[in-house]
Amino acid sequence: MQDYHEFLDEILMDEQAIEKRVSELGAQISKDYDGKNLLVVCLLRGGITFTADLLRHMSIDPEVDCMSLSSYGVGRYASSGNVRVNLDLRTNIEGRHVLLVEDIVDSGRTLAHVLNMLRTRDPASLRVCVLLDKKMRREVPVQVDYVGFDVPDKYVFGYGIDIDEHCRYLPFIATVDLKKYRKPE
Repeated sequence: MQDYHEFLDEILMDEQAIEKRVSELGAQISKDYDGKNLLVVCLLRGGITFTADLLRHMSIDPEVDCMSLSSYGVGRYASSGNVRVNLDLRTNIEGRHVLLVEDIVDSGRTLAHVLNMLRTRDPASLRVCVLLDKKMRREVPVQVDYVGFDVPDKYVFGYGIDIDEHCRYLPFIATVDLKKYRKPE
């Protein structure tokens, strides 16, 4: 893998900005779900860093479960809306308050699919928390209840979000200079 410094375009959110916003989200979610039996559902893999940090900033003690989905289309940004569930929930969500935590939402296709699927399981409530929202790319309307940051229509990476399965470890969110990026062999 090429060193990320070679293709880094700009840092959108540094470690301190992310920490501050995640702390604010954790406080708001704790307030909103105080006294409720909350289940936090992490969408793997991109959501794992955000979910872990969000949980540390909550003053409530939710249960946690994970799902893994894949959605592929043609091209770097494409999402066909054809979603495959690679790992489903182990927890029965019927009658439960569920908070779905996702790294990024752009077209809304994958998120709409998973929300429709989870609604058939009769949760008491179903809300969404995303770290990054690319509203200008929305093709399918989806309700996002908690947003970390609105981001421009650029390829982003870092803080759990990969670029070809790399760079998830970085403590910041950055954009890719696609003219300088070489896909790993």
